Amino acid sequence: MAIKVMLVEDEAGIRLILRRIIEKHSEFEVVSECEELAEAVIAFRRERPEVVFLDIGIKGQNGVECAKILTDMDPKVKIIFATAHAEYMSEAFELYAFDYLVKPFSIDRVNRTLERIVSLGQTDSVESGDKIVKSEYRHDKLLVKGKESISFVNISEIVLIQRENNATVIYTDTDSYVTSASMADLEKKLDPEQFLRSHKSYIVNLSRIRKIEPYGRWTYVIHFQGRKEDALLTSEKYEEIKRRFL
Repeated sequence: MAIKVMLVEDEAGIRLILRRIIEKHSEFEVVSECEELAEAVIAFRRERPEVVFLDIGIKGQNGVECAKILTDMDPKVKIIFATAHAEYMSEAFELYAFDYLVKPFSIDRVNRTLERIVSLGQTDSVESGDKIVKSEYRHDKLLVKGKESISFVNISEIVLIQRENNATVIYTDTDSYVTSASMADLEKKLDPEQFLRSHKSYIVNLSRIRKIEPYGRWTYVIHFQGRKEDALLTSEKYEEIKRRFL
């Protein structure tokens, strides 16, 4: 199945150039083009693209704010800023942008970005080993408030916690729980020796990590034992994990 791409750009000529470059790669399909940020949010919810080329300055609006909304809806989306505003680069990478193209960008530069996306599954990985991080922290259960119920979740069974579609989802060995609690609130209730805020949208149980792989220039992806879901990991937190386990 082709990798779905969305273009968010108010210059029709730039959209046409990007589309033509992308369509030369059979691995990709452009599923939506938007010239306004509000339109982009609606289209993103409908199409669920895996890659978004996003201009920072669109009709007087800030594309960085749009990127925050999109990454909250799907933390794994690859945001590629394509803009003439180089001064926003540091702020963009704080959002864990996959890449940053400064206009006028070359065809070769876009091709390299696309090729890097395709090759992600072929990169070397880092195994976490069998080290288990023991927890002696507060209670052994986490109280999770849902819309109509309260659940008591064994903390030792939590694999990861993810911000997803404006809610927080807690994944255990066998179940998942949706709550309105913030990531910050949950993080305070978990042992920092056992759980790590790996990314603004993820908290992971270090003892459940199976494998870590590169996921773009500044980010990694974590695979877990016993769950198909995975999590993102910043380069800074990657170094922290290496220090803990080595």
